Amino acid sequence: MRGPAELLCTVNDAARELGVHPKTVLRAIRAGRLRARRIGKAYRIRRAELARFADLPEPAETPAAQPWVTSIVDVPDVGPALAQKWARTVTSALRAKGKGPPLRAEVVYEPARAHLKLVLVGAPGDAAKFLELVRVWLEQLEA
Repeated sequence: MRGPAELLCTVNDAARELGVHPKTVLRAIRAGRLRARRIGKAYRIRRAELARFADLPEPAETPAAQPWVTSIVDVPDVGPALAQKWARTVTSALRAKGKGPPLRAEVVYEPARAHLKLVLVGAPGDAAKFLELVRVWLEQLEA
């Protein structure tokens, strides 16, 4: 199977990606600035060649699928003010996380039951670190 750099695109695809009219792409091909293959009556352009023409970095190979974990933390007896504090704290902590694979979290509060759920989705190592932070927050609630 070919990698992403070897995939072909049409003149219309290239124009859409570059944000130009298809005739502009055809002019670049005919002038020799953009290499393309003629197949029948149409041109096909390698994605890597399109990236070179647009002065973009080469398309990277698609990384192998990484394992993800989904964790749910149930916290009973939470009032509305504390639920809002949890939502702000979780959001702030995720923003401060920095680079790396995305770690997503959602805080769900059920006022009728005074029940808070924290749903966390991400790479196992990142999720474990975040869950350790949650453990510390929960200990502070008990103190």
